[in-house]
Amino acid sequence: MSTQAREMEQGGTRPSLYKTLFATCIGNALEWFDIAVYGFFASYIAHVFFPTANPTVSLLLAFGSFGVAFLIRPLGAIVLGAYADKHGRKASLLLSINLMMLGGAMITFMPGYATLGVVAPLLILVARLIQGFSAGGEFGSSTAFLVEHFPERKAFIASWQFATQGASTLLASAFGLGLAQWLTAEQLQEWGWRIPFAFGLLIGPVGLWIRRHVHEPAAYAQAEKPAHPVKLLLGAQKRLVLLAIGLMVVSTAINYMLNYVPTWATKSLGLPPSSAYSATLLAGVILTVVTPIGGLLAERVGRVKLLWVALVLMAFTLLPAFWLTSLNVTPLSLALLVGWMALLKSIYFSTIPSLMADIFPVSTRASGMSISYNVAVTVFGGFAPFICTLLIGATGSHFAPGLYLMVTVFLSVMALWQAQKQHR
Repeated sequence: MSTQAREMEQGGTRPSLYKTLFATCIGNALEWFDIAVYGFFASYIAHVFFPTANPTVSLLLAFGSFGVAFLIRPLGAIVLGAYADKHGRKASLLLSINLMMLGGAMITFMPGYATLGVVAPLLILVARLIQGFSAGGEFGSSTAFLVEHFPERKAFIASWQFATQGASTLLASAFGLGLAQWLTAEQLQEWGWRIPFAFGLLIGPVGLWIRRHVHEPAAYAQAEKPAHPVKLLLGAQKRLVLLAIGLMVVSTAINYMLNYVPTWATKSLGLPPSSAYSATLLAGVILTVVTPIGGLLAERVGRVKLLWVALVLMAFTLLPAFWLTSLNVTPLSLALLVGWMALLKSIYFSTIPSLMADIFPVSTRASGMSISYNVAVTVFGGFAPFICTLLIGATGSHFAPGLYLMVTVFLSVMALWQAQKQHR
C-alpha cells in the first residue's frame, strides 16, 4: 500500500467536501464555459478566422471546427480514462486542465486570417481538437475522484458535475448580454469576443493549483491497476459500457435539444430570437439550481426511484408538450416546454454520474465512465439537432423533435431496467 493510502486510512489527509468539489468541478465548468462561449460568439470567430465572400459559409466553417471537437472526444476518453486508471485520478485531472488551458489560450491570442492567412483557421481547428480531447477524459476522471473520496455522499457530490454545466452556460450568457450592452458592434468584432475566452484562462490556473494540492482517493490507491484498462472494458466488461451509454442517452439528448431550441423556435415556430434565448436562459437557471437538489433528494428516497419518476414523466409528457407548443406558438408556451424539459433533465441527471460510477469497478471506472459518457454525447447528443431537422423535414410536423426524445427515453428505460437486474 502506498504512503498516501496509509495516510488517508489514518484520516490525516482526506480533503474537505467543498475543496474536493471545487477541484473537480472547476475543469468541468471550464470545459462547458468554452463550449458555450464559442457557440455564442461563433459569428465573430467566423469573421476573424474563416472569412469568405458568403457569411453563411464562414459561419458553417466556424461551426464545423466546433463540431470536430466532439468527434475527438471518444479518443480523449480512451486515452485519458486509461491514464486515470493506470496512473491516478489526480494525474489525469492535472493533464486535462492543462490541455484545456492550452486550447483556450490559442483561441484567445491567435491572430486572425488577415495576419496569418490559412494558418489561422488551421490553428483554431487544432485548438478545438485539443479542447475536445481534454474534455473527453474530464468527466470520468473527475466523477471517479468525487465518488471515491466521498462514497457516503456520492449522489449529492456527483450531481454537481452537471450543475456546473448549467452554471457555465449562465455565465457565458451573461458575458454575451453584457458585452453586447457595453461594447459597440465594431469593438465586439475587433477584440471584445476574446474577453470571455481570456476570463476562462483566469479560471484555469486556480483550478490547476487546487488540483495539485488534493490526494488520490484511498479506494483507488488500494485497487489493482490493470495494465490495459480499455482492453479489459471492451472484453470482459463491454456489457457495463453499453448499460452506462444507455443510461446517458436521454439525458444527453435533452441537453443538446435545449441547445437546439433557439434554431427550432425561430426557424420552425417563427418566434423571435429573444424569446428563444430567454427560454434557454431559464433552462440554465433550472439546471444549476435543481440538479444538486436532486442529488440531495436521491440520498433520501433512493437514486433508482428518482430515475424512474423522471423517466415515466418524460415518457408521458414530452411528446404532448411539443405537440401543444406547436399548436399554440407563444413565448410563454416555449418557456414552459423548455422549463419542463430542464426540470426533468435536472432530476434524471442528478443521479446518473454516481450510478454510472457504481456500474464499473474501481480498476476500470475512469475509463468506463469516460468512454460511455462521450459515446453517448457524440452519437445521441451531438447529432440530435441534425436528426431533429431531418425529422421535421420528413414529417412536416413541428413537434417531430418530441419523437426523437421518445426513442431516447425508451433506450434509457431499457438500460435502467437492465442495470437494476444486474444490481440485484
